[in-house]
Amino acid sequence: MEFQGNCLITQSGGPTAVANASLAGVVTEALNYECFEEIYGSLHGTLGILAEKIVDLASESQQVVRGLRVTPGAALGSSRYKLRMSNDLDRILRVLEAHNIRFFFCIGGNDSQETAYRVSQLTQENGYDLRVIGVPKTVDNDLVLTDHCPGYGSVIKYVATCVKESACDDAAMGQGDLVTILEVMGRGAGWIAAGTSIAKRRDKPNDPPHLIYLPEVAFSADRFLDDVQRVLKQEKFCSIVVGEGLVDHDGNYVAVSGGQTDALGQALPGRVGDYLKGLVEAHLGIQVRTSKLGHGQRAASHCSSQTDNDEAFLAGQAAVRAAVGGETGKMVTLLRGDGDQYTCETGLADLSEVADAIKAIPHSWINDDGISLNYQFFKYASPLVTGEVAIPFENGVPQFVRLSYYGVERLLEPHNLD
Repeated sequence: MEFQGNCLITQSGGPTAVANASLAGVVTEALNYECFEEIYGSLHGTLGILAEKIVDLASESQQVVRGLRVTPGAALGSSRYKLRMSNDLDRILRVLEAHNIRFFFCIGGNDSQETAYRVSQLTQENGYDLRVIGVPKTVDNDLVLTDHCPGYGSVIKYVATCVKESACDDAAMGQGDLVTILEVMGRGAGWIAAGTSIAKRRDKPNDPPHLIYLPEVAFSADRFLDDVQRVLKQEKFCSIVVGEGLVDHDGNYVAVSGGQTDALGQALPGRVGDYLKGLVEAHLGIQVRTSKLGHGQRAASHCSSQTDNDEAFLAGQAAVRAAVGGETGKMVTLLRGDGDQYTCETGLADLSEVADAIKAIPHSWINDDGISLNYQFFKYASPLVTGEVAIPFENGVPQFVRLSYYGVERLLEPHNLD
């Protein structure tokens, strides 16, 4: 008898401009196979499983499913809840059994793939047949064993656009006495900050951003001030991009947020852009303007990449095909072709090798000056930002969809999360 049952999809971690495209890919592909009796979604990731907040995605209209492809965020809701070893895992198993979940798709980044791995281990140890497939998603681009991550192409398309637009304003206002600092996401790796380098024209290495500071390169305040002065001697303004996770020679964040941690207990970097501004003002007495894009950079579907969107959808489809084919305990990967023309296909990696690992920018892609990227990075990043997504507009603003959240009956008693 064909392996069959219900499937459950979760989204967790930071949303992106294309995370819902992966959700649409899973739902669209799953509808093609009879082995999926019901297609469910868990509201707010793992929390939704624990609380048995499950919705029926097969009942959503095709118009809504199609609309997910251009809607940013995480339509099912996200969370960064950290599983407790015994109480939570026992509850997850009970919910999976109660709803006959036989296919589990987890759309997310590093911590989400670790959760998927733990669920896979849990069910194997308890003899419960469940096929678990992770779908990569993170603007940070720091998942290992995949060439790149859905979400990354769109975020760097947006931040590079912001650099180019800001530079037009800076050129109008600067007289060799203006510094602008753009702070972008990237707690453990500098992929987003590095991505702003595609704003430069190939034959104009002095184009903005003039200075890029990455977590992969230890920060020196003295060298930073020298860099700023050097640029201002040559240009009307100095454009700086800095990743939020910038560290010193001891590996400590150069700016921290008063000992605060996130929901997973991880230290939070502080406002590094303000820290750099303070250095310039205190030591050079120069006008400084700072910008922190915050969450807007990962939700900017109006400036997202068609390539990124297509690959996110493809990753969702590939997850379903892998599960139908009998795979489990794997994450979908994106594999770049070897030819001169950019191509991308999917592969699979063991969740045990992906979980809780971080991919940094290769040092060979960073120039010796530590503040610029070379052609190898440009060759890597530039295909990922190609194409523009056609966003529907209504009354002059983007039109996005929302799920109807058709609830699935709860079969178990409430779970205590305290």
